[in-house]
Amino acid sequence: MQDIAEQLQAWHASGRSFAVATVVGVSGSAPRDPGAALAVDAAGEAVGSVSGGCVEGAVYELCQAALESGEPVLERFGYSDEDAFAVGLTCGGILDVFVQPVVPGTDPGMDAGLRHIADGTPVALARVIDGPAGFLGATLAVTADGQHGALSVGPSTVGALERALVTEARAMLDAGRTGRIVLGLDGRPCDEQEQGTVTCFVESYVPAPRMLVFGAIDFAAAVVRIGKFLGYHVTVCDARPVFATTRRFPEADEVVVDWPHRYLDSQLGRIDGRTVLCVLTHDAKFDVPLLERALRLPVGYVGAMGSRRTHRDRQAKLRDAGLTDAELARLRSPIGLDLGARTPEETAVSVAAEIIAHRRGGSCLPLSAGDGPIHHDTAPLAAEEPTPAHRTHARRTHAA
Repeated sequence: MQDIAEQLQAWHASGRSFAVATVVGVSGSAPRDPGAALAVDAAGEAVGSVSGGCVEGAVYELCQAALESGEPVLERFGYSDEDAFAVGLTCGGILDVFVQPVVPGTDPGMDAGLRHIADGTPVALARVIDGPAGFLGATLAVTADGQHGALSVGPSTVGALERALVTEARAMLDAGRTGRIVLGLDGRPCDEQEQGTVTCFVESYVPAPRMLVFGAIDFAAAVVRIGKFLGYHVTVCDARPVFATTRRFPEADEVVVDWPHRYLDSQLGRIDGRTVLCVLTHDAKFDVPLLERALRLPVGYVGAMGSRRTHRDRQAKLRDAGLTDAELARLRSPIGLDLGARTPEETAVSVAAEIIAHRRGGSCLPLSAGDGPIHHDTAPLAAEEPTPAHRTHARRTHAA
């Protein structure tokens, strides 16, 4: 909901009811990732998207129905070649969509979650999307040091379940992860196939991941632009004040004049497993002290520009500095994929492609060269076999 948070907060602040449809599970070549959302207000206005067009009309109708009934629903959309007019995904994937009506002031968890999302406070929004009667739609907003909302219905063990959900949601918030968790009524982790369990969808809303670009060169300007396009908070750092200027890098979120390794040392509290480092200086006096530190940090990606000769020389210096083979293996150098890039812009595309492939587990081969799944990081949905597109309300939840 982060993409449509501004509009949702405006509706919420005005007291207008709305329904939010959220992708809570995907399998195969589904068009959107978990967390993608579409919302419809009481006047019929819609914002956001869950499928890029395949099932938007059906989801819009589900939102309107949820607004009328006041009941949340879980719907599965798949591909059907039996009925050409069925509502489904032409890409052949499976999409689980949870639709929840929201009435401002009636749900402390949702109220607080929307407020935190809008003001940028890191928060995990945990919602029950499947389970015994009374639990469906229960919402907790979990921050680093507190929670809003409660699982106020159900058996006497609900306290254990709520504590477990808060613990799991906070751990996912720390990692910046979004996904499903399945818990027993006593709070123990369970398999989704087990009976008497509660399935929750946890969405982590955290600050944008960071891209640290070291070396204020012409290639860096193009990397900055594509980093912003990918949603990173981008910092450019260079020890040379004549080059590290906001005039040269107007699209960067920060431009820092400092020695790269010293700046990295100052940022240890602001980097995590989503952070990417692009070292473009290809100058040993800057690179080696920086990479000696970077390759020992739990960041998501470290790439360094330079020729193959530069890479071999740099690798030897890093080995002399005490780095192990395992640590050196984390270095992507020369940086980027082999696209035949020449210009700064082409090189930036090459770097971005490698970052995406590394994060998502891509093979870096042309899609036309294989016949396997297009999306490598999408876990198959548990539950039944893929079914015709539009399931009935009787199947949407176990809480009917």
